[in-house]
Amino acid sequence: MTLHPGLAAVASLIGTWRGEGSGQYPTIDSFQYTEEVTFTDVGKPFLHYIQRTWSPAGAPMHTETGYLRVVGGTSMEFVLAQPTGQTELAEGPLIATVDGFTCTLESRLVNSASAKQVDATERRLDLAADVLTTHFAMAAVGLPMTHHLTSRLLRSTPAAEAQQG
Repeated sequence: MTLHPGLAAVASLIGTWRGEGSGQYPTIDSFQYTEEVTFTDVGKPFLHYIQRTWSPAGAPMHTETGYLRVVGGTSMEFVLAQPTGQTELAEGPLIATVDGFTCTLESRLVNSASAKQVDATERRLDLAADVLTTHFAMAAVGLPMTHHLTSRLLRSTPAAEAQQG
């Protein structure tokens, strides 16, 4: 399958990324997690995205899924759904670097009636060769925009994926 030309700026994201992360927020205890993110080319002008996290003991924590779109090679859109009752449309400029890119995405959210109130999010993706660093902040439960999560993910190789089973 040939990659859609509109995705050239993010082609290096395709594949699976795995690593460690940490989280904090004023309303919860700080925590550590393992994260896995997969970007899949589906032959269209977007990448399919799925993210999963686990506690240090291996218990599932969070997951989200959606689509990453590139607009004109200069901006990115993330269209996401979360089982916690939020949908998120995050948009921001895509800035090429020597060995990857950086992008800060600001969101508009919709919360289901039963979800905790999240008013806005900000995601930053920094890709440098085979390292994907993520930062996530949110304005939620009455608090202003506050840092919540950071992870450092490495590109998975077929051998590493076989070990993870």
